[in-house]
Amino acid sequence: MSRFIRSTALVVAGILIAGCGGGDSSGGDPDSFNASDVMFAQMMIPHHEQAIEMSDIALDPTTGAGDAVRELATAIKAAQDPEITEMTGLLAGWGMATEMDPSMDHSDMMSGMLTLDELDELADLRGEAFDRAWLEAMIRHHEGAIDMAEDVLSDGSDPSMRSLAERIIAAQRTEIDAMRTLLEA
Repeated sequence: MSRFIRSTALVVAGILIAGCGGGDSSGGDPDSFNASDVMFAQMMIPHHEQAIEMSDIALDPTTGAGDAVRELATAIKAAQDPEITEMTGLLAGWGMATEMDPSMDHSDMMSGMLTLDELDELADLRGEAFDRAWLEAMIRHHEGAIDMAEDVLSDGSDPSMRSLAERIIAAQRTEIDAMRTLLEA
């Protein structure tokens, strides 16, 4: 199974690298964006930050996460950190706030987000129970990100944001397929 995850990670990396030339993390054209582009970036940043937090939990040795889950968590972190940087750059270039209120629990506002209690419950699991719960939660989380990205493709106007949304959809669908395969194993 480890070879499958490595192959999936390479596909995701290839998608991200191929798309890197299309995004302008310096902020893009300040006249090309609309409210949907701003909302997407402001919501996707904490959404991605939570995926990174979930990945950090999987990479904590005390969880006893399996090798495949740890490899996938590493790949997710590697993919989402640069996307956060890109969205932050676009928002800054547009003169917009780079995040929503950080003290708020955004789980009720964004599809796929775990509540703080769910994150704590996940962190308390060990071994195979952890792996299964993490995979199920990350699939739900990724599906939420895809929904958000599809919304900005419908309503957004900035070419850089649209390119990023397309890359997010492609990468996260690939990762969902890998996670579903692990759950079926």
